[in-house]
Amino acid sequence: MLIDFFLHLRSARLPVSIKEYLMLLEAMQRKVIGPSLDDFYVLSRASLIKDERHFDKFDRAFGAYFKGLDALPGFDLDLPLEWLKRQFQREFTAEEKAAIEAMGGLDKLIERLKELLDEQKDRHEGGKKWIGTNGTSPFGNGGYNPEGIRIGGPSAGNRTAVKVWEQRAYRDYDDQVELGTRNIKVALRRLRKFAREGAETELDLDDTISATARNAGYLDIKLVPERHNTIKVLMLLDVGGTMDEHIKRTEELFSAAKTEFKHMEFYYFHNCVYDHVWKNNRRRHSERHATWDILRKYNPDYRLIFVGDGTMSPYEILQEGGSVEYNNEEAGAIWLRRLVERFPKFAWLNPEPEGVWEYRQSIALIRQLMNGRMYPVTLAGLERAMRELAK
Repeated sequence: MLIDFFLHLRSARLPVSIKEYLMLLEAMQRKVIGPSLDDFYVLSRASLIKDERHFDKFDRAFGAYFKGLDALPGFDLDLPLEWLKRQFQREFTAEEKAAIEAMGGLDKLIERLKELLDEQKDRHEGGKKWIGTNGTSPFGNGGYNPEGIRIGGPSAGNRTAVKVWEQRAYRDYDDQVELGTRNIKVALRRLRKFAREGAETELDLDDTISATARNAGYLDIKLVPERHNTIKVLMLLDVGGTMDEHIKRTEELFSAAKTEFKHMEFYYFHNCVYDHVWKNNRRRHSERHATWDILRKYNPDYRLIFVGDGTMSPYEILQEGGSVEYNNEEAGAIWLRRLVERFPKFAWLNPEPEGVWEYRQSIALIRQLMNGRMYPVTLAGLERAMRELAK
């Protein structure tokens, strides 16, 4: 089975070698790991993948190969209790959701959470007051509340949390992804057209020869625009959370931009830009870049391109401390205004379908801050965005 697994990784264009494969076999023989598919995943990635840029490709290839497999041959795999609990996650009807009232603002949520942390001593499930699971309380996870703070555990998919209390891990977008759709390839040509500009300083040899021949042998030099890739791009990419649904399309766009633009800088943010951004998602807490430094470092002639779905709590845009991850001292809207004032040529690319924009309050706020310069990640949308940036 491991030979087939090794060949599967090679077919996924992962740079795995025989030497690394033999190292994995030796570790298995020495029983470095226990009888767990999760342990085998960690061991195989550590043994076979030497460059963290390929971690995401490995994850996809590993998942595709072992899909539906509960254990390695000869291994007994214990199913985590948390997995079973998620199967019994409470479902709320539309009537039940309508009957649940929000507490009335981020400040009240934070104040009430502090009170509960002092009062609560036991675990709770299914209630409407305490920090717990599968209930209607604003605090906990797995339940429903129109405005709450998710504490631990995965999202129930309601997208109503205004803060998230957990350690969250994001992954970098892959800039080596192959462009697999016709629309993105066409968009790449549009980006190339956008990037090429120059003066008439390059000799057109074929036209010069033809013109000289037509001119009875007298030299007639013809010039054409020299094709310089002079456009400079600063790209800020939303990552994690709801953007996980748009990874493939965002990677295609990111890969196209890195291929096309000679002068391109990029940074990551989550949901909204605040006082810092980062270059590497695995080190986003230890290697931060102050947004003030970004504003000072790059000249106003950079084209600023935001890439994000704009889907978040309105608090994250409008209020101090509104970030789901930490207590930001200034509202996200303030930082967005600073960025667009510094870089007059800007656009926001949104991978969410344009038809749902009008139903998202946060998207409406972002569009207003962008002076209407929000475009869908489609061929027509990219054409409009490039036309705006080329002005």
